[in-house]
Amino acid sequence: MMLRGNLKQVRIEKNPARLRALESAAGEGEPAAMALALPGEPPAPAVPAEDRPAEEGGFTIDIKSFLKPGEKTYTQRCRLFVGNLPTDITEDDFKRLFERYGEPSEVFINRDRGFGFIRLESRTLAEIAKAELDGTILKSRPLRIRFATHGAALTVKNLSPVVSNELLEQAFSQFGPVEKAVVVVDDRGRATGKGFVEFAAKPPARKALERCGDGAFLLTTTPRPVIVEPMEQFDDEDGLPEKLMQKTQQYHKEREQPPRFAQPGTFEFEYASRWKALDEMEKQQREQVDRNIREAKEKLEAEMEAARHEHQLMLMRQDLMRRQEELRRLEELRNQELQKRKQIQLSCCSMLDISGAEVGILFLGKGYMA
Repeated sequence: MMLRGNLKQVRIEKNPARLRALESAAGEGEPAAMALALPGEPPAPAVPAEDRPAEEGGFTIDIKSFLKPGEKTYTQRCRLFVGNLPTDITEDDFKRLFERYGEPSEVFINRDRGFGFIRLESRTLAEIAKAELDGTILKSRPLRIRFATHGAALTVKNLSPVVSNELLEQAFSQFGPVEKAVVVVDDRGRATGKGFVEFAAKPPARKALERCGDGAFLLTTTPRPVIVEPMEQFDDEDGLPEKLMQKTQQYHKEREQPPRFAQPGTFEFEYASRWKALDEMEKQQREQVDRNIREAKEKLEAEMEAARHEHQLMLMRQDLMRRQEELRRLEELRNQELQKRKQIQLSCCSMLDISGAEVGILFLGKGYMA
């Protein structure tokens, strides 16, 4: 509740002139975005009455303050699902609910089923809108607001340890505009071999899924294809609050007993122990499967390295044979050229011999006549 109370003091402002006036009022060199005091901190400087919005109190914040460096705007991550809407709500009424959080780029309402979607400029603005408006009563109906399911997100497995966020985005951008690409790392920052890619629309996501399924998409020199699957969607932020539980007969039956530890020697303890034994067996089998897969991958990598070495040797041998063949062909050409030169020389000598003989005969003829 404290968070919601603080957030209600925020008013989004896109007017630069108004923002500069508020920054001057807040203090020299102090951004207006810093004027919002956190719980436990001294209150922010008061804004003069002439600069405060007449319709509501609080501080004005530049909308750019809600964008992280390099963050793209109006992405699927900024899309909110709004449920339990009145059936007679208009698009203007729907947009008016979110007008203080900036200009939306997408508004959709299904009046018959009482839900809608809206896309805001940044994830932070969407989080603020969700925190403030979820549970708000509109025409005697509490609104249910959560982040919409990302229908254009893919899970990418079998990633090489040298693949980065940037390379992952660059690789999948050939299928269409990518909003976000992340390589998942562990608590020490080491790559886990998994990642995800979020496209701006469903068609490029389907194209990537089909192309990578039919072919072998390689991101690095090693012939290690990535495995692409639709991303499983989970809500790990809101979970399942009590107010959304369906109060069925099974619900009331299961809620008859409070949380407790089963006492040894009881019926509960016996079957609880069997459940735990089953879970332990599943854990051991999963560990065995993981070991088998890991050993198979290590074996495949060793075979691939050996095969690559052999392939390189084969290429070197082929190159050597090609060079030898080239040398042999050049040697043949050289020999042919030498043979031609010899033949030319022999022809010249023969012609000289014939000419000498004719000259001798000519001189002998002249002597006889004399």
